[in-house]
Amino acid sequence: MTLFQALHRRAVLLGASALAACGGAPQAKTADAYASSPWRKLSDAEWRQRLSPAAYQVLRHEGTERAGTSLLDKETRRGTYACAGCELPLFKSDWKYDSRTGWPSFYRPIEGALGEKTDFKIGFPRTEYHCARCLGHQGHVFKDGPRPTGLRYCNNGVALKFIPA
Repeated sequence: MTLFQALHRRAVLLGASALAACGGAPQAKTADAYASSPWRKLSDAEWRQRLSPAAYQVLRHEGTERAGTSLLDKETRRGTYACAGCELPLFKSDWKYDSRTGWPSFYRPIEGALGEKTDFKIGFPRTEYHCARCLGHQGHVFKDGPRPTGLRYCNNGVALKFIPA
C-alpha cells in the first residue's frame, strides 16, 4: 500500500467514524421559502457563465478563497452583503467585525437567508452555510465569535456582493 493510499484510507475511516458519531448522513437545513426558486434550477453551465471563475468555484463547488485576498474583509461602509450568485441579502454591515482571519466575518445573518449542513471535508464535522435561495456555498460558522451571539460566520468574499446603503 502506498503512503497516499494509507492516508486516503485513514481519512475515509475518520470521516466514517465522525459520521457515525453524529448520527448518520449530513442533513441539509435549507429554508423552505425558496424550495421552488428558479435559482435552484440553473444548470452548472449557466452558473459557470454567470459567475467569475473564483466565485463559481466557491459558490457552486464549495471551494475556499485564499485568506486575505478579499477586499470585502476590510470593507467598513454601511450597507448590506448579498449572495454573489442571486443577490439575496445575507448580512447587514452592522453585524460585520474584524475576526483577523482574512475573511469577511459576521456574528449574525439576516433571518431566513441561510441554510446549513454538516460537512466532513477535513475529517471532522463543521457547519457549512449557504444561501437559502440559490444554495450557493458561503462559508462556515464557528462558535468563537463576539457577543451577542458568540458565532463567527466566516464568509468567502467572492461569494458576496456588497450593496452600499
